[in-house]
Amino acid sequence: MSTSDTSTRNGRLDGVRFNTSPQGIAIYTLTSGLHDETAVGAVTQEFLGSLGIDYEFKGSDFSDYGSAALSLIYVRTGGTEGIFCRLLPQLQKQSERPFYLLTSGKSNSLAASMEILSYLRQHNLKGEIIHGSAEYISRRICLLEKTEQAHRKLRGIRLGVIGKPSDWLISSHADYSQVSKLLGIELVDVPMQELLDTLASQDERMTNPTNDTEPAPPADCQQALPGALSIYEALKTVITRNNLQGFTLRCFDLLTTVRNTGCMALAKLNSEGYVAGCEGDVPAMLTMMIVRSLFGISGFQANPSSIDPETGEMVFAHCTIPLDMVNSYELDTHFESGIGVGIRGYMQEGPVTIFKVSGDLQRHFIAEGMLIRNQQKADLCRTQQVIRLNDKSLTSYFLTQPIGNHHIILPGHHLQLLEQMF
Repeated sequence: MSTSDTSTRNGRLDGVRFNTSPQGIAIYTLTSGLHDETAVGAVTQEFLGSLGIDYEFKGSDFSDYGSAALSLIYVRTGGTEGIFCRLLPQLQKQSERPFYLLTSGKSNSLAASMEILSYLRQHNLKGEIIHGSAEYISRRICLLEKTEQAHRKLRGIRLGVIGKPSDWLISSHADYSQVSKLLGIELVDVPMQELLDTLASQDERMTNPTNDTEPAPPADCQQALPGALSIYEALKTVITRNNLQGFTLRCFDLLTTVRNTGCMALAKLNSEGYVAGCEGDVPAMLTMMIVRSLFGISGFQANPSSIDPETGEMVFAHCTIPLDMVNSYELDTHFESGIGVGIRGYMQEGPVTIFKVSGDLQRHFIAEGMLIRNQQKADLCRTQQVIRLNDKSLTSYFLTQPIGNHHIILPGHHLQLLEQMF
């Protein structure tokens, strides 16, 4: 039986595990007719079996190319360049993602892959040859699958810009068309008045989100809590009405219109799986959405308050943090205004990653570090994190070429996976 025509049997392909889900990995093959199929089939079984990954074997049938999260083209032999050229127009119609050429190196397959990739580059198309040890190939494929899954999750996402970016965020706007083209995310402008009208039409919620283990908030904060929860409910209504998966809010307008803050609302909504950003910062919201698509976790939007270039230590602070990111939290007033409800959250010390993309998605910054302590100084926004960068030279980015002031902190070290997204 030809390997390229082999069908699956009992959930296996001749002893190789695979996943029939269209969301996983699909492997398609290119094979020259000059090569002996029995010998090529034996190499195929040995090579794919050594990788230890789950996949669906498609063989030479490219009719559903691009339907899986990660489509791999296994170049099995040399002499396949012409076959690929004939297939290319069809493949371009079926997928806009880069071409991933898998090769064992046997039967001149690496040489053919290099010729194909060179042709793609000449035509301004993206691609990569996946070649090396079984361990390297397996790791590379798993990394690519995760990022390709994330790209698929982002397609069709609707993110709201409630109000416009705060007046002081003079560099934190976004190119809506680029965001749609590169990420598939639709940015939706929502008037601030829609939130204010929704807020005015509903009763204040009196539920207290704190629990018996949390210290009682200051009296001013306690009085503002029902209003803060009313903002939370109003935002949920706006999210549902506009079919949004996330938003960024021009939150400082709430200080003058309703004498309260959105800090509690954003903390709760992020913990419920939405992306909820502050100050109308669109690039920060996009960064948080990428984090959620890749890792399924919230990100902490904060701005650097101090930097020590000699040690690599930085202080990041903001008056809200997703409640699912902290071990504990306290309620206090909003720092700048002294009114409303702010969050002083305490995140687990340990590895963190600092991440930010630009509004046109042409730049990004990623740095790994350690959260060495949470602090509670009176002259900063309520949640404060002292982070030491693993590479202290990266502090120069913040002082010479920053992407705005807000950056996103997420637990764990994620440099490799985030870099692959770009």
